[in-house]
Amino acid sequence: MKDYAKKFYKSKEWKKCRDSYFKYKLGICERCGANGDIVHHKNYIHPGNINDPEVTLNWANLEVLCQECHNREHFEKYSWTREGLTFNAAGDLVESGK
Repeated sequence: MKDYAKKFYKSKEWKKCRDSYFKYKLGICERCGANGDIVHHKNYIHPGNINDPEVTLNWANLEVLCQECHNREHFEKYSWTREGLTFNAAGDLVESGK
């Protein structure tokens, strides 16, 4: 996590927003229908918008993703592993979909 975002992601406001959005979406990945793991910002957070609640806390900018879809979103342009492998939430290399 980037240093500028640490305070935001530890805030009560973010945790309340994240948890309520996750429950509203029933914890289901909005891309593949698997069990969700992460509430993702569609428009990425950066130093220029980290203090804008219309970006950071707006449900229209959020989506629930499973770890695999989140990895694909952030790392698809890189070839970190061979096909069929991914990293889980703990950072361990595992077979995709497991």
